[in-house]
Amino acid sequence: MTRAEWDPRNLPDLSGRTYLITGATRGLGFFACEQIAAAGAHVLLTGRSPHKLVTAKEAVKRANPDASIETLLLDTSNLGSVRAAAATARARGRLDGLLLNAGIVHPPRTRETAGGHELVFATNVLGHFALAGEMLKPLAAAAGRMVWVGSMSTSLWNHVPTDPELVEGYTPWRAYVQSKAATTALALEADRRLRAHSVRVESLVAHPGYSTSGRTRGVRGVNEPSRLSRFVDNLQAPLTQSKEHGAWPLVRALIDPSAEGGSMYGPALVARGLPRKATPARRASGGELGADLWRACETATHVRWPFDRARRAAS
Repeated sequence: MTRAEWDPRNLPDLSGRTYLITGATRGLGFFACEQIAAAGAHVLLTGRSPHKLVTAKEAVKRANPDASIETLLLDTSNLGSVRAAAATARARGRLDGLLLNAGIVHPPRTRETAGGHELVFATNVLGHFALAGEMLKPLAAAAGRMVWVGSMSTSLWNHVPTDPELVEGYTPWRAYVQSKAATTALALEADRRLRAHSVRVESLVAHPGYSTSGRTRGVRGVNEPSRLSRFVDNLQAPLTQSKEHGAWPLVRALIDPSAEGGSMYGPALVARGLPRKATPARRASGGELGADLWRACETATHVRWPFDRARRAAS
């Protein structure tokens, strides 16, 4: 299947493959899980609420009774939870792909911390950096792939994140966009380092465009927007799309055999459309920023990616 032929409604057979998706109890993560499971993959559906995990699994099974789904507690804002979930996932065996999707979309108005770290950065960035490092060996053994989730908002932002935890100058918008610039930079830096260490894992980044709940089909316990939300979101219909369609670039980056490490995927019309190769924001794609953020994440999480051990695990 070539790039030109990619059809998000007709995915390749994923039987025998296993994928872990963070933040999969609602939104993009849920619909990515639903799409991949429908193609025959075994999915580790993760989230931080036991009740929401059960609800999301039941919703996937309603749409596809044959779906192979396991649930796993994981709160990316809590590094202890990340380590525990990673240990459980490693014990479950094969891992072909890791979708680093969980995140705070609507940050708190004032700066809050989780484990001593700014909440949005901890949730959107640090937890995923730690999880990817913890899961590197099983990914390498399967010659797998990791996909980080960025945002089209980074193209509207010209600030270089020299203060990634926003000790000074916190605003909700800055916290969100800076975290997404960081995930983009780290995705590209991860791919550079994986290549340099000859580790057979690809790192990509994808963004969902402008995807809203109000334009998304209702799913009991997963997506239940109010009438007002549907009305407001439908007013923006020319510029928006559903969460199902927003998941398409994430899924393509994760499973398209022709996708290459270091690439970015997004909607063809930036905010909406079929999934196509995209161009990362210039300020988020520089190697110097990626290297700086890598060191900051290593210091904050105390996680060093085991490149050498991962390479040996794959040999």
